[in-house]
Amino acid sequence: MILGLIGCLLPILPGPPLSFIGILILHFTRFADFNPSTLLFLGVLAAIVQILDYIVPAWGTKKFGGTKYGIWGSILGLIAGLFFLPAFGPFGIFTILGGPFLGALIGERINGQDNDKAMRAAFGSFIGFLAGTFMKLVSSSIITFFFIKEIIQNIK
Repeated sequence: MILGLIGCLLPILPGPPLSFIGILILHFTRFADFNPSTLLFLGVLAAIVQILDYIVPAWGTKKFGGTKYGIWGSILGLIAGLFFLPAFGPFGIFTILGGPFLGALIGERINGQDNDKAMRAAFGSFIGFLAGTFMKLVSSSIITFFFIKEIIQNIK
């Protein structure tokens, strides 16, 4: 469950699916017995949010006038932010947040967009990244709530 929540902030880990795996592990112990419809709901939630996490940043870039260059720049910027500067170092959160923004900006500039259009597309990428992160945090928090609720009910 903790890895699932961390995975919501670090794009290298699939947060909601990890949270759902935590629920499944708990389900197959003597400490919990989830209703099949609850497991189905949580599994579908994790899958949908994980898929949307890849679509929303690209949609944000496109919605704000970005091109394929901006979308690819955003993806490459995210990867660069994760690997070239340590994610847990003093500037880690800035590289994770700034990587997609700078990548989209550079991608749009390479494509020949003027500064205003490039900045708008980069901002869209950033908004999309934040929206995806928020969706992952909400879904993993819901799954974590069910996890904790089940443990508390079975302790009594």
